[in-house]
Amino acid sequence: MVFGVFIHREDSIYDDRPEEQYQFPEMYLSRVRACEGDWIVYLEPSKVALTRGYYAIARVAAVVPDATASGMWIARIERGTYMDLARPVAFRGHDGLPVERGVLNEAGRISGRAQAAVRPLSPADFNRILDLGFPLEQGTLSLPRDAAADPVEPAHVRDMPDVYDPGAPQRLRQLVLRPERDRLFRAAVVNAYDARCAVSGFGFKNGGGRAEVEAAHIMAVGAGGPDKLSNGIAFSGTAHWMFDRGMIALDDDLSIRISRHVNDIDGVRAFLNNDLKAHAPAHPAARPNPRFLAWHRDNVFKR
Repeated sequence: MVFGVFIHREDSIYDDRPEEQYQFPEMYLSRVRACEGDWIVYLEPSKVALTRGYYAIARVAAVVPDATASGMWIARIERGTYMDLARPVAFRGHDGLPVERGVLNEAGRISGRAQAAVRPLSPADFNRILDLGFPLEQGTLSLPRDAAADPVEPAHVRDMPDVYDPGAPQRLRQLVLRPERDRLFRAAVVNAYDARCAVSGFGFKNGGGRAEVEAAHIMAVGAGGPDKLSNGIAFSGTAHWMFDRGMIALDDDLSIRISRHVNDIDGVRAFLNNDLKAHAPAHPAARPNPRFLAWHRDNVFKR
């Protein structure tokens, strides 16, 4: 088993859903199979406007033929392992060198390996991306109020082999435990929304600089909602409460719906953005996904 890099862009011609599956042609089969059972990093190519660089990790559960497309294969992503990095990592570091040292040739120049859509990733490069994308010190960030105090390790975490570079096993265990994932999901969402509530614009911080804003899953984790930026939205505590209880919802164009069950509609309207539309990050991949918004409207919103 080896770590890997999977290149993906939101407008991909392939049938990709990074939190669920990665479609690829047979020419990459041996490289993808080498990653089966191990972790990969998603990379958005530099040609993409507002590229995020390395932006997420996931674990490959299985590699199977694509029954719907001849000559194509599917890397199935293990449920509950996809995670957007709290801070996307640029292809080049501050020193001007690629963060992924494996793309350098013997002369220290970027080689043709950097163009490969699927390629192996060394443990050292994997650790480097994790350290930059999931910094140990989150500054203004903290565990969410409802985090479990004594989490239980899932079986696939207990069975994880201790064969990685120093620090990696513990970091990987943390990344699949719910309290740590909640903390890092909040970090990613708060950063994407510039620490401001999407529906009110509030950006309060306490005396220590900690943001008051919270991160909500649009599609609940219990219903299969992934820890993906497009399944998250930044809310103040009040807005989060209203969203989770179906008092407000969002249309696909981010217009705000107010439930008929609200007993103070004028007060709610005064609390919300004047145009009754939610603000969202500029990058398309970070904007709320219509699929998740539809789930919330159908399963949570009180019409």
